[in-house]
This record gives sequence, structure tokens and C-alpha cells, in this order.
Amino acid sequence: MDPWHPRDLRGYGRNPPHPRWPFGARIALQCVVNLEEGAERTILNGDDGSEDYLPELAGMRRRLGRRHYSAEGLFDYGARVGFWRLLRLFDERQIPFTAFASGRALELDPEAGAALGQLGHEVAGHGYRWIDYQDVDETTEREHIARTCRIIAETSGRQPVGWYTGRVSPNTRRLLVEQGGFLYDSDAYDDERPYWLTDGDRSHLVVPYSLVTNDIRYLLSPGCATAEDFFILLRDAFDMLRFEGRERPAMMSVGLHSRISGHPSRARAVARFLDYASGFDAVWFCRRQEIAEHWIAHFGQPHRDSSETP
Repeated sequence: MDPWHPRDLRGYGRNPPHPRWPFGARIALQCVVNLEEGAERTILNGDDGSEDYLPELAGMRRRLGRRHYSAEGLFDYGARVGFWRLLRLFDERQIPFTAFASGRALELDPEAGAALGQLGHEVAGHGYRWIDYQDVDETTEREHIARTCRIIAETSGRQPVGWYTGRVSPNTRRLLVEQGGFLYDSDAYDDERPYWLTDGDRSHLVVPYSLVTNDIRYLLSPGCATAEDFFILLRDAFDMLRFEGRERPAMMSVGLHSRISGHPSRARAVARFLDYASGFDAVWFCRRQEIAEHWIAHFGQPHRDSSETP
């Protein structure tokens, strides 16, 4: 059995632990802004063509051996305009978030990393490149993790303590554990509360993410075409979790992308949702680092005797 990628259908079962969120919160609301622009597939990064995953151009196909200027422009908008619009929305409301930042994106746009650090947002690693690491060899991936950590530290002023690749390899989580310095990773979509993984005397915290309350719905779901659609999706999830939080508090992850929600018509949904959620008490707006630190402080770090049978 792979200790870093178990298939666990039981989880916490019928009676999940009460997380005891700060301030008696019913819900831990955690927003993520993904910074991937410039790290995607492109001839300029030595790839065989331009990115064709989650495009705004319906039916776009990668042009092998050539640049696709329209595809590049859609990503560039996120870095040039969308990121700064989302940053302002959160800054105006004094709501913290976690950035999942690809190393190459910050390498090309260090001003974004500096702004995140100055405003106190968490910057977690998101791979050096925004690619599928499934077939990337272990040596290269290890180097990419280390390089991304250096870039984040240089641009934001802080070493990352969290990680989310998105399209992981079988080695990703093990490499993070071996490198050390990480409190958690978020490469999981299987729960609404953090949980521990163990292997002998080593343990690792997972703070799950979501691809449902995530603005990729605009590109993947025909039923999410407008800001109103996305706002309703977020609002309904928030209402349900806050209602359940009277007895079983959990966390809600909201995933945003600069090149998607950074557009004016879609940014409106983000603004509306933040204002809506701010209108309730017992809501903890937080960074993923804070969730990890809270879980470690209240639920300890398990250690299993290496002599025990897995």
C-alpha cells in the first residue's frame, strides 16, 4: 500500500472531529488565488506548443512547433490585469488568502510575489511549471520543488510551508516530505477537514482543496456561464456548511484564477460572495497555513512505530 496516496473511503466516518476553529467559528472559509501565468506550456518555455488545458478558446488545439499568440494572451491577461484586480478585492475587504504560485510565474513576474508578501498573504508552492507532473522524472521534479521554494522566498520574503501541484506525480508527496519544511499539501479533494498521513515515524498533513467551489466551473460546466451562476454556487455551499457548522464545523475552499475570475464580469461574483460571507458571524477567514497550524496545535502530529504492521 502506498502510504502517501491511500484510497480511504471511510475517512472520519459518521462522527468527524470537531475542529474547534478559532473564535467559535462554524466555518473556516479559505480562498485560493492561483498564479500560473507564464508557467503554462509554451514554446518560450521549451515546450512543443502552447497550452490547451482549460482555455477560453473552445476547441483550441496545440500548435506543435509554433506559438499560439491568442492562448498566450489569455494567460498574460491574468498576470497583467486579473491578478491585481483580485488582489484589490481582497485588500479592500482586509480578507487574507493563500496564493498557489508556480515558480516560473513568479520568476517572470516577481512584483506579484512582492505584493503578496507585503500584504501578508500566504504563498504556497504550485510546481515550478503549470504542467502535468505525472511523467516528469523524479530528479527533475525534486529540482523543480527546490527551485520554486527559492523563488517564492526571494520574491515574497517567506519560505513556503504549503504545496499544491494540481497534477501530481506518484513521487510528489514523498519528495515534499523528504525535503522538509512543509506543514501541509493540498493535493487532495476528498474531505472538508484536514487529516494526517503516516509512514513509519514520518507524518504529513493534508489540507484538502476543492474543484467544485472553483472558478474552473466557468470553463468546464455549461451551467456556470455568468457571475450570477458562480455566486450562487459559492453561496449555496457556504450556507450549507455554515448550517451544518452548528454541530460539525468544516472548511470551505474557494479556488480562483487570475485569468478567469480576474475579468470584470467574473470578479463581480468574487466581490459579491466575499461581501455576503462577511455579513455573518462565526466565520473564520483564513490562510491555509493557519488551518494547518491550528490542526497541528489541536490534534497533534501522529507518529506510528515503524515496527507496526501497515
